[in-house]
Amino acid sequence: MDIPARDALLDGLDLRASGKGLGAEIIGVDLRRIDDAAFEALHLAWLDHLVLLVRNQTLNDAELIAFSRRFGDLDLAPIQETGRRFVEGLPELYVVSNVMEKGEPIGSLGHGEAVWHTDMSYVEVPPKASLLFALETPAAGGNTSFVNMYAVYDALPDMLKRRIASLRVKHDGTYNSGGFVRQGVTPSEDPREAPGALHPLVYTHPETGRAALYLGRRRNAYIDGLELAESEALLNQLWDHVDQSGFVWTHAWRPGDLVIWDNRCTMHRRDAFDAATRRILHRTQVKGERRPA
Repeated sequence: MDIPARDALLDGLDLRASGKGLGAEIIGVDLRRIDDAAFEALHLAWLDHLVLLVRNQTLNDAELIAFSRRFGDLDLAPIQETGRRFVEGLPELYVVSNVMEKGEPIGSLGHGEAVWHTDMSYVEVPPKASLLFALETPAAGGNTSFVNMYAVYDALPDMLKRRIASLRVKHDGTYNSGGFVRQGVTPSEDPREAPGALHPLVYTHPETGRAALYLGRRRNAYIDGLELAESEALLNQLWDHVDQSGFVWTHAWRPGDLVIWDNRCTMHRRDAFDAATRRILHRTQVKGERRPA
């Protein structure tokens, strides 16, 4: 798309950037009724800002799934800690909640902190996008933070960029972001033996062409081909860089919020919240593209 046409599309959006290196809010849009031109503008804004917030939505589950499909085909929801996979009749829908009904959790990830991670990076073809819609939120806590992994990579010292250029990292599939062991997995103390998928440490985004650091999560990660101690030291160096980067935007949730993020160039984490309060969010995820070896 040429620059004038692109600018004309984006001019049609009421957009408020976070000023934090990533993230923007789209104002005054009803996602149930968005037309093709407006969606194209929203998609461009998403590529530019990596994370979009749209408030005051009234989507039911079918409408959330239908809107999500505009970004591409959807993955099936991952298996929850209880062994259940789907919301009945809605296999694409994943419930993130601490709520218990009849002694059983209705969703995943509980009320504790969820550490920095990229969704489902432990599979061979991770999702390219995630959409998370808030139904019930606590008055305090449960905020979600996002970090710009383009900017994190750009800020690496040149010597470190050269060192990691051709390396691959194993993304562990033992634990989810809430620290729960995944259904059917036996934990191992050696990350070289843990289940997971290998991905390039430096990932070139297929739509923007920009390089991003692709870490996934720290626990049980392993850099392929290195001695374990060397892998641990290099991963610690990279994660220290993420923690000190400052390229972070934090969102405080309200019911009706929809947040859309690009898993290819961001990581995210969640603050803990009071277990006695209720938090229910519904998530979909858009299928990704196979990455080069």
